[in-house]
Amino acid sequence: MGDAPSEETYVLAVDLGTGGPKVAVVSATGRIAAHAFEKVGLTLGADGSAEQTPEDWWSAIVGSARRALAESGVTPERIVGVGCTAQWSGTVPIGADGQAIGPSIIWLDSRGANAVKRVVRGALNVQGYSASKAARWVRRTGGIPSLSGKDPVGHIHFLREERPDVYGATAVFLEPVDYLGLRLTGLARASHDSITLHWVTDNRDIDAVAYDDSLFELAGLERHRLPELVPTGSILGGVTPAAAAELGILPGTPVVAGTGDLHSAAVGSGAVEDFDGHLYIGTSSWISCHVPFKKTDALTNIASFPSGLPGRYLVADEHETGGACLTWLRDNLLFPADALDPGGVAPDDAFERLNHMAAGVAPGSRGVLFTPWLNGERSPVDDHTIRGGFHNISLSTTRSDMVRAVFEGVALNSAWLLGAVEKYAKRRFDSLAFVGGGANSDLWAQVHADVMDRPIRQVADPVLANVRGVALIAHLALGHIALSDIPSMVKVKAVYAPDKEAGAIYAPLLKEFVNLYEKTKGIHKRLNGHRVSGTEA
Repeated sequence: MGDAPSEETYVLAVDLGTGGPKVAVVSATGRIAAHAFEKVGLTLGADGSAEQTPEDWWSAIVGSARRALAESGVTPERIVGVGCTAQWSGTVPIGADGQAIGPSIIWLDSRGANAVKRVVRGALNVQGYSASKAARWVRRTGGIPSLSGKDPVGHIHFLREERPDVYGATAVFLEPVDYLGLRLTGLARASHDSITLHWVTDNRDIDAVAYDDSLFELAGLERHRLPELVPTGSILGGVTPAAAAELGILPGTPVVAGTGDLHSAAVGSGAVEDFDGHLYIGTSSWISCHVPFKKTDALTNIASFPSGLPGRYLVADEHETGGACLTWLRDNLLFPADALDPGGVAPDDAFERLNHMAAGVAPGSRGVLFTPWLNGERSPVDDHTIRGGFHNISLSTTRSDMVRAVFEGVALNSAWLLGAVEKYAKRRFDSLAFVGGGANSDLWAQVHADVMDRPIRQVADPVLANVRGVALIAHLALGHIALSDIPSMVKVKAVYAPDKEAGAIYAPLLKEFVNLYEKTKGIHKRLNGHRVSGTEA
């Protein structure tokens, strides 16, 4: 362990979520002295596009950092490091001048689906993949490019085919978190964990992750357009004078290599021991834990990849929409600005009202089922054409029933994933730490406990899990704390035990929930295949 943690030692921690960045000033004891958030826009298209402007990210980070530093009262001399985490599986094209070329393609974007299908196919195909290519990818990396086109392989191929001017002008493609590293240090680098979803690194030896030329050939990517690699948890470089002046910290302040949001959430949940699970609900959602092995389950799209902690593997899976389902309900169904209410604006306490409405309905939502696949799904099925809906609605169905069904539908999806993750880990989780914005809801914590039949540990300030996690990763890299210190630094607000009566109601609903997927996936493929393939304007 390093020196004893001191309240006089702080890092500036950045969490670039899809909705915008949170920036916090965090001590070496895990205390968040102050934090700030600024929203950024997201452009979605009917063709499967999902883009954000990198300069908007940086402007929002600068504004948030200055507010957090001012509120904390911490002087620049006491900021001894910077750590960054961000939405994972995105692509920022960077020109030779170090500037972003146009928008960033983010993790929701599926326009590269057709290109990926062509890349991964061969003479003998299984579930859309060449058997020999899939075996080589999985053996070395632990995974394979997604047929949905929503990882950087799909993004880069889309740019090469549909935006050749952007592709040709790109010197390097960066993950969002590595773009932040570039803005901070002037260095275009990726860490062993941040680069994983490009599927071009040999991850079999966690202590010697490296690019593999044969994987570049398989993926159809060019080595010179990807960044140099640095070890997980290493010091990337020092903050440039220009970035320091914008942020209000000292030039040369060490910047720790960035990590994805899945990785930082695991640390921010306090669940850093092997097989200690956590549930995250933000825009997307997942269930994860650290494991002592590299393994892939291709049938459920679950694998273990390099963690944000040096020398460790982390289970990776994802639900495309978790908390986004409540946001959709608020913005698209309940409070849109349209012909019925041209000035429609959601009240500031909209989510609290939704919680109150849902709490007034008995478990089971009076038979209404909501399937939360609003942007396709990744785990435990990789299906980019599946879509969500309300099911079993009758003339007596109320708006409150439908609101409750959204809360329950996300939880039923979590339970479906939990079964796959526990099978993957070959053990039942004793409980799950609950983090992300969704964990602010006491109701959702109890519903998850009842649906999943597991105690749920609701972490205090759960929306700050990622920014807290990357701060602890930075303090660990700087030698201020030891890994064993982390669990005690993350406070648990409450523990929700499963209610057996509610569980008896949810058990048959979970079976029908999965049955709804099986019975409707073909319908959705026929309805949406042309829409997400980029062939419809």
